[in-house]
Amino acid sequence: MIGGSDVLDQMTLYPVADDVLIAPGGRVVIRTYGVASAATGEGSPTPVSYRTWVTGVRDQPRYWRWGHFEDACHGHRKVLEWLTGRGPQPAAAAA
Repeated sequence: MIGGSDVLDQMTLYPVADDVLIAPGGRVVIRTYGVASAATGEGSPTPVSYRTWVTGVRDQPRYWRWGHFEDACHGHRKVLEWLTGRGPQPAAAAA
């Protein structure tokens, strides 16, 4: 598109954690990252929202939203525990 910008060009992604599980039906990918609008150049901090996406499961896509970096790290581990049968399905933290 000439003169336009892609949505991803307007966002900044901050990787938090990536994992891949090999399951009988194929690969399951778990990615947790922060998303923020591209910097406006005004010097004010841009809010970051955190998400965990799971692809490769039957009822896909599945995702969780987290309010803070620490919640995203803990949530990523909880999603892994749930997918491997070691814990309950996690609930997203309030943003």
